[in-house]
Amino acid sequence: LIVFPNKTKSIFTRKMKVVNALLFLCLGAAEAWGPSLSFSRAGSRVVSTTSLRMAIDYNDPVVAEEFAKVQPLSYEEVEEELQQSGIRPGATMNDMEVKLMLVEMRLRLSGRLAGGGEPKKKPTKFSSKFEEVMWTKPVFAEFYNSLKSKGDHNSMNVLAEYVNNPDITKKRYASSYAGLLRQAEQALTAPPPVTSPTLQFSGFPANMGEAGCKMTLESIGAITEFECMEDEDFPVLKGKVTFEDIEAAKKAVAQYNGMDMGMGTSLELASV
Repeated sequence: LIVFPNKTKSIFTRKMKVVNALLFLCLGAAEAWGPSLSFSRAGSRVVSTTSLRMAIDYNDPVVAEEFAKVQPLSYEEVEEELQQSGIRPGATMNDMEVKLMLVEMRLRLSGRLAGGGEPKKKPTKFSSKFEEVMWTKPVFAEFYNSLKSKGDHNSMNVLAEYVNNPDITKKRYASSYAGLLRQAEQALTAPPPVTSPTLQFSGFPANMGEAGCKMTLESIGAITEFECMEDEDFPVLKGKVTFEDIEAAKKAVAQYNGMDMGMGTSLELASV
C-alpha cells in the first residue's frame, strides 16, 4: 500500500482528472469518425457494423472532386495522413470507408464542407473528368445519386474510376461489374430529360452572333422567347430559348446536346 502526502495526493488527483478528460475526448472523436460497434458477451466476440456517420453528400461536385484526388492513394497513405491529424481509422473499416473519412477530413479542415444553402456555381474548369460528368450529365448524376442513397460505396467507386479511366476500369471489372458498367455507359450517353419547352443553352460559337444562333434553333421549331449573350469565360454563346411545344424542345436536345463544336467545348441544352 502506497500512501501519498496530502499535497502530493492532490496534485496526482488533478493530473488524473486531466488525463481522463483527454482520454474521453479522444474516444469521442474516434467514435465520431469510425463505424459504430456493438459488443456481444457470447463467446467474448465483438460484432461490428459499418454505419458511418459522415455528413458529406457524395453527389456534391466538391466532394466528388476531392474523392477523385483521394481515390488513387493506397490504404497506408490514407491512414498516415489521417493519423497526422490525430485520427485513427477503426480496425474494422474497409478501404472505401477510410478513403471517405479522409475526404471528409480534408473538406472540413479546408472549410469547404459548410453548406449555407446557396446554389453551387458551375466551375469554369474541372479538376477531373468525373467532376465534369457530375455537372454536365444529369442522367448519370441521378444514377450515381441512387447508388449513394443505397450506401453502395463500392459501385460508386467503380463509377468514378470508369469515368476517369474507362479502358483500365473495363479490364479490371469486366466480369464482376459488367452490368454496372453497361448502366453507366447508358447513363453517360442518355440525353438529359426534357420537362418543359424552355431550355437553357451554352456552347454555340460566339462568331455565330445572336441572329445566327436563333436561326439555328428556329430550324427545329417555332420559338416564342429567346435570350442570348456571350459567355464571360469562353468565346461561346449562352442563353435561354422557349419553343412553342415541348416536342420541339426534345428534338433540339436530341440533335444538339453534347455536340462537339471543335473548340474544346460541347453544346449543352437542358430543361429549365
